[in-house]
Amino acid sequence: MSININYIKSISKKSINNNVLFVDEKFNITSLKKHLSASEFSFVSDLIKIKDNKKKILKFDINSKKKIFLVNLKKNSKNSDIENLGATFYNLFKENKENKYNFNSDTIPKQSKSNLGNFLHGLQLKSYRFEKYKTKKSKENISIVVYGKNIPTIKDQIKFKALEDGTFYTRDLVSEPGNILHPDEYAKRLKLLNKDGLKVNIYDEKKLKKLGMNTLLGVGQGSIRGSYLVTMEWNGLKDKSKPLAFVGKGVCFDTGGISLKPAKFMEDMTYDMAGSAVVGGLMKSLA
Repeated sequence: MSININYIKSISKKSINNNVLFVDEKFNITSLKKHLSASEFSFVSDLIKIKDNKKKILKFDINSKKKIFLVNLKKNSKNSDIENLGATFYNLFKENKENKYNFNSDTIPKQSKSNLGNFLHGLQLKSYRFEKYKTKKSKENISIVVYGKNIPTIKDQIKFKALEDGTFYTRDLVSEPGNILHPDEYAKRLKLLNKDGLKVNIYDEKKLKKLGMNTLLGVGQGSIRGSYLVTMEWNGLKDKSKPLAFVGKGVCFDTGGISLKPAKFMEDMTYDMAGSAVVGGLMKSLA
């Protein structure tokens, strides 16, 4: 399921079917009067008294076509909490079986104005699916229109998009089976990050021998595939600050060597290269 987000300044009330509004932790809806018709406000006011206000998101069916969602934004919430709230909202897509939603950014409580970007970010992260080898791929598309004055800045939109691209890149790598993403293929894929502005160097077995990296080569002798060290560089700052280095383990499939691991959970050994995949995704995001 893919999610497309568009930002606009205003929208006609008549064109809104799935209206997403934000409220404070007490579900005080007084501030929503100007955003709802008199009948809608009265309807929600009556029903909210009998709703379970311990929930983070409330849904109201105005009619067969129109629904109103109230999202509870608690004061002083952490960014991670807001992202988790966005992930929770994603789960409503399947229940609601609708593909168009309108988010009113003007309803965000004053103390939470900077949180809409994190909410949408969490929603996007939750949407990830690894369907590369599925015969029937999901063709569902969710369209989200965010309107009003409190939309994320262009800088924040770019930041969240970069984080999502890097995260999905990491998840793609980790989700690949070991017979596909072996060291030879893995090195080739990392080399493609050159296109994102990274300086990628691949050290093959000959170069590793010159560097004296015999322990790495010794481990690699147990496979018909090559052994590699991959370095990625990104010079984000032009000043003379000290470089910051990240190191990630990239064993593509670990059966346990001489002491073979039991069959249970053996398929999870593809995750042994997750450390290096995180570094790859991080560098992609930074670039």
